[in-house]
Amino acid sequence: MMRVLEQAVAKIEGLPEERQRAAAEALETIAAQTRGETYDQPGVDLRWPASAIWRPGEPALNVIGLADLRDALHQGIEDFKAIPSHAVFLLLIYPVVGLILFRLSFGYDILPLVFPLIAGLSLIGPLAAVGLYELSRRREQGLDSSAWHALDVLRSPSIGAIARLGLAYMAIFFAWMFAAQLIYDRIFGGAVPSSIGEFVTQVLTTPAGRQLIIVGNGVGFLFALVVLVTGVVSFPMLVDRNVGAATAVRTSVRAVLENPTTMAIWGLFVAGALILGALPLFFGLAIVFPVLGHSTWHLYRKVVGR
Repeated sequence: MMRVLEQAVAKIEGLPEERQRAAAEALETIAAQTRGETYDQPGVDLRWPASAIWRPGEPALNVIGLADLRDALHQGIEDFKAIPSHAVFLLLIYPVVGLILFRLSFGYDILPLVFPLIAGLSLIGPLAAVGLYELSRRREQGLDSSAWHALDVLRSPSIGAIARLGLAYMAIFFAWMFAAQLIYDRIFGGAVPSSIGEFVTQVLTTPAGRQLIIVGNGVGFLFALVVLVTGVVSFPMLVDRNVGAATAVRTSVRAVLENPTTMAIWGLFVAGALILGALPLFFGLAIVFPVLGHSTWHLYRKVVGR
């Protein structure tokens, strides 16, 4: 396009002065519009490697900072105050805690999997929060956002993509639990602790325990990284728009590549909040999880252009 403009400029040099001025103004307008069209294409100005996975028609992305994270968290808290859903999550948490306590009453062979289970909550968090995304979307639009409207996501045009991506995340969760059990068996030889105190002592004071902490956290970090990169934007986008799972995942990957530091801080914050919420027998998650879910919706709004 610029070559054509240069040729046009050469041709108007022989025109009278007034016509030259008018033609020059017209060419300048065309050039400005051309620059604007190029800038508005979200794939053109992306840095590599985000630009390599962009597809025409996919949304533009914004670069965000810590102030945006704080604002997203603030808006998430406000959503939770307006739509208190802790009772719903308590109804889900009570059976889980009861099952764990019941199983521990028959022996401590499940004890090595308690921490991986807590850590694994972050792997299925994006899927479990789709109802919260729907509530935040409705409140944002001024619609009735009563807690039961979380089920409206089942009527979403993208429910098929949500289900397929959800199955993939459940597979990741079970793969992590299998890997955690395998790591423990390899390091401790499958030994069953005789008490909670003995297990804690072995993990915190022995070389095998330190190896378990290093290897387990290292492998867990890789699982969490995959979920963060592919899920921080994908599920909110599927709730918000009628797109395919591949488009949503690509957009999520692009969002992380465009905001690596900010997204890393968000991922660490989410992991820390889930661990703290799970410490008092998981019950803190009844507040932590909804707040994080609503906040993730607002984070999506800040990153993905409308």
